[in-house]
Amino acid sequence: MKLEMTTAKNSFKYRWLLSRIMPYIAPYWFRITLGFLVAIPLGLLDGVTAFALKPYMDYVVGGKALEFTFLNNDITITSIQMAFILPFAVILFAVIQGVLRYLNGYLSSWTSAHITNDVKFDLFKRLVHMHPQFFDENSSGIIISRYMGDPGAASAGIVDNIKTITTSLFGALGLIAVMLYSSWKLAIIGVVVLCVAFLPVALIRKRIKEASNRSMVIGGNITTNINETYNGNKVMAAYGLQDKMYDYFEKQTWDGYNVGMSLYKRSGWMSPLMYLIASCGIATVLGVGTYLINSGQMTAGSFASFVTSLLLLYKPVKTLGNTLTGIQGIFVAMGRVFELFDLKPEIIDSPNARELQGLNESIKFENVNFEYIPNQPVLKNLNLTVAKNETLAIVGNSGGGKSTLVNLIPRFYDIKSGAIKIDDVDIREYTIDSLRQNISMVFQDNFLYSGTIKENIMMGNFNATAEDLQQAIYSAHLQDMIKELPQGLETMLGERGLTLSGGQRQRVAIARAMLRNAPIVILDEATSALDNESEAIVQKAMDNLMKDRTVFIIAHRLSTIKNADRIAVINEGELVELGTHEELMNIENGQYKALYEMQFKKQEVNA
Repeated sequence: MKLEMTTAKNSFKYRWLLSRIMPYIAPYWFRITLGFLVAIPLGLLDGVTAFALKPYMDYVVGGKALEFTFLNNDITITSIQMAFILPFAVILFAVIQGVLRYLNGYLSSWTSAHITNDVKFDLFKRLVHMHPQFFDENSSGIIISRYMGDPGAASAGIVDNIKTITTSLFGALGLIAVMLYSSWKLAIIGVVVLCVAFLPVALIRKRIKEASNRSMVIGGNITTNINETYNGNKVMAAYGLQDKMYDYFEKQTWDGYNVGMSLYKRSGWMSPLMYLIASCGIATVLGVGTYLINSGQMTAGSFASFVTSLLLLYKPVKTLGNTLTGIQGIFVAMGRVFELFDLKPEIIDSPNARELQGLNESIKFENVNFEYIPNQPVLKNLNLTVAKNETLAIVGNSGGGKSTLVNLIPRFYDIKSGAIKIDDVDIREYTIDSLRQNISMVFQDNFLYSGTIKENIMMGNFNATAEDLQQAIYSAHLQDMIKELPQGLETMLGERGLTLSGGQRQRVAIARAMLRNAPIVILDEATSALDNESEAIVQKAMDNLMKDRTVFIIAHRLSTIKNADRIAVINEGELVELGTHEELMNIENGQYKALYEMQFKKQEVNA
């Protein structure tokens, strides 16, 4: 699946989305519930200031005493006393609200971070088990954006925004209660107007979905551009590609800008429209309120309290509108996240897969057909048998299918038809883990991870003993290099191992393969990028790796080919010749002989 083709088709199936996110929310129900309980009084306290205006206007400004009965006791509070009590009461409520706001923020941050991490862990676990073709079809930027960016946008925001909605909702309810207490007639006008102002939010959700998807693709392309600039910096410098890379970055950045502005042009009118509708409501309230005061149906304090509540109510309603708009974006991100969860690796264990316990007889290719792209065959009806402990050199023109052939053995890809068998059992009947545990691979460009040399070698077998490690180092001819390094085996490597030379990286990779001690060895042009001196050392290391093992070696060096037990010539996806060096050289007009005359003869002369 190409991730940039995503549609987030389930973005508006809210019940389905919540059912998918609920397993991640459930473990933190206590803190989430506590956060909601804190959010309720936090919102309700928004109405305290507005409520305090009524007694302040009626008693302090009006100069009247407040008289009431409490527990059969008559209590009188003078206007002077009221002038001192009310400000301190407002400050006290502000302190309480501040403490509640801190608790609400802490609980929200804690739960959001844990939910986000849980989603990322599960998503990354699925990513590392995806088949290689998935990585072939999707750029690094898109994968980073989808697997790292979307989970944060989806899960981190959902709890926070729901709490914001809760706070805003109860804030609005508290203010509406004050409005109803002040004047139920004016309250009806204010609530109706604000409900009308809230309607535009529902009109932009599909526009948000479309813009969010496009923004994700553009963001992934930008990340890919940065990755390629970093990893391909020497090619960029050598071929003067700086302007090209800059132009591409500039174009993608402006595309992102255009998407954002397009969304704003379509949805930016929402806030001004809400403001206009609310202003019309306030104007109506002012007119009706003046009539009610003049007719004696309402006090000035009640009116001041009502108008303040109405003005304060605009903030939570506006926050609610913006939050719901943000939640639409979160639901789009959630839709994309659960699309990733629903992706299944195409290469999986069969229901009754068995464990592979080494190689006893042979590896067979029987009528193997394979294609990366439908109807564009790469291997065609290939038949080949390699006996235990035999070394098979694979040669042929570039693009003929050599690397594809060896990549099928560990099931990096699955064949279209035919069968690959180990000891007469189809490899699809073995578990993938046990199959790959029996194979050691050394590539042309071996990837070394950030970390120490020791850590990179131990990846071949984390359970290896110190003696096994030392033996692998000596077999790979790494001991002299390690002695020259200040920290020895604990020397930290740069990204991709670029602090080592090509030959050194190859020997670390060979030591890693040695430590695995697998019966099957695959060498994919392991010395093609080395100079003669480095190749000689690496070749000695490879010879140690190949002892008493079944070896597939894609080779371009004559010495490696001639030392193989047999040579397979692959051209245009077909096995065209098979035999020893001498046998193939005796074929008149043979393809191996032609290849030898073109590529290998000079090596023999220079040797």
